[in-house]
Amino acid sequence: MRKRASKRAREIYDMYARDLSQEDLQRLFTHDTRDAYRFFTRGVDQDQFTTLPWWKAFPERVRQIFVAFTMRLPPARRALYLASIIIALLGIIKLFRGIGPVEFPVGLPFIRVALAVPIWADGTFALIISFLLLNFLVLLEVADRLSLKGELEVAREIQLAMLPNGTYRSADIEICGVTRPANTVGGDFYDVLPMQDGRVIITLGDVAGKGSPAALLMALLLAVLRTLVDEEIEATALMARLNAQICRHSPASRFITLFYAVYSPATGQLTYVNAGQNPPLLRRRDGHYEHLRGTGVALGMFEGSSYKSVDMVLDPGDTLILYSDGITEAEDPAGVPFEEAGLEQTIATNAGFSAAEIGTAVLKAVEQHAQDFRFSDDLTILILKRHSTL
Repeated sequence: MRKRASKRAREIYDMYARDLSQEDLQRLFTHDTRDAYRFFTRGVDQDQFTTLPWWKAFPERVRQIFVAFTMRLPPARRALYLASIIIALLGIIKLFRGIGPVEFPVGLPFIRVALAVPIWADGTFALIISFLLLNFLVLLEVADRLSLKGELEVAREIQLAMLPNGTYRSADIEICGVTRPANTVGGDFYDVLPMQDGRVIITLGDVAGKGSPAALLMALLLAVLRTLVDEEIEATALMARLNAQICRHSPASRFITLFYAVYSPATGQLTYVNAGQNPPLLRRRDGHYEHLRGTGVALGMFEGSSYKSVDMVLDPGDTLILYSDGITEAEDPAGVPFEEAGLEQTIATNAGFSAAEIGTAVLKAVEQHAQDFRFSDDLTILILKRHSTL
């Protein structure tokens, strides 16, 4: 029995403290603690504590950290945390047993002095220590998470700055894209690249997954894509080279769906390659829809993949809608997806508006369908609208 208990204790130790080192403990109470203190006291004038004695400065520092920490929590979590603090303090107070004499030894042998001190139930001191350590751990974790969140917000600004801003207009067309990441950063992207000969490249893609890994791969793809576009490579060759670069520089578990098209405003001709992306919708002037289906597999799946291109013409009054699967797969509380039918209906209802207004209307319609403003996947849509000639 004793051997089994000893073996179990060893297993528990290996599970929770196997990789623990003295340096880790030292870092916890030095570097990590200083970083958390600086984070929560950012903007506080530290000179105000220099003139105070330590027994006044210490509780004032603790008070400021506590206020800064609680005010950075969301309202619901703040209320829950404060309630837990109050309940714990009430529990500790109930363990108080009054004031009583306790003998303390004084220098000389056999001499003891009785002093009146607070008396607590057995185990109260251990409970207080565990309570303080647990709150210390929570404070460190929240500081780390909030610091990371701040960095992600900066990354979000950089990511959005990489995408086209506003509406692009040339001849009788206008192009506008809108995106809404499911997390702070996302893997959906779109681009509008005017060429020197007057043609315009439009592209929309979706990196498998969400969050920071997808965002990093999205940035890599945009950088490589824009470099290849500058070389004025034909669409199918460009996609093959882009696929080779993604296979070479991204994890095997990651792939990217991409729709790439070159549009000529002078003739209305559109040449596209669809590498596994949701088939864009082409709404003709008479109201019927066509699907621009796939011409190859997603990027990053097979290094030797080849791609085909398709030529077609956009007539005056036509509207091309590129979108990510987050649009059509968004579900309502009953689990019913928005689907292409919802997208087509929204496009038809707003067909008379500008490209920017159509994109915004689609996102609002998806939000109303889901009855929520938070989604499990990124939402991205790009609208190319060719105006009717008078």
